[in-house]
Amino acid sequence: MGKSKETYNKKEREKQRQKAKKDKEDRKKQRQEQSSKGKSLEDMMAYIDENGNISSQPPDPKRKKEIKVEDIEIGVPKQKPLDPSELIRTGIVTFFDELKGYGFIRDLGNEQSIFVHINECRDRITRSSKVSFEVVFQHKGPSAVNVKLIM
Repeated sequence: MGKSKETYNKKEREKQRQKAKKDKEDRKKQRQEQSSKGKSLEDMMAYIDENGNISSQPPDPKRKKEIKVEDIEIGVPKQKPLDPSELIRTGIVTFFDELKGYGFIRDLGNEQSIFVHINECRDRITRSSKVSFEVVFQHKGPSAVNVKLIM
């Protein structure tokens, strides 16, 4: 009498393979049942309401808004010219190292910490000095220029 050629592990793997095959067929049947083939065009239509949400109901024609073609801007809108008084800010120097030639100013308007270099200072500044300055954005972040002491 010889040993059975099928071991327990082989039987289990075969069962798992058969189960996976059956699950795959079930999923295929489910997809076919839920398929949108054979539906009418009206059933497949989607509408966008006045708030930009997708709905199955067509929008109400009473809420229609007319938009001029000239008012549509594609891309970045043109920047409005800034008032020079808005560019000048005030702040307090929180750190300044004269030997290294840089420091930081705490903007009083938005509590942002802004880098300042000694070359951009018109007056000699020290820690806790109140200053006025302009902000420019450089590759490492905002930087203060035209820094002046406020008496």
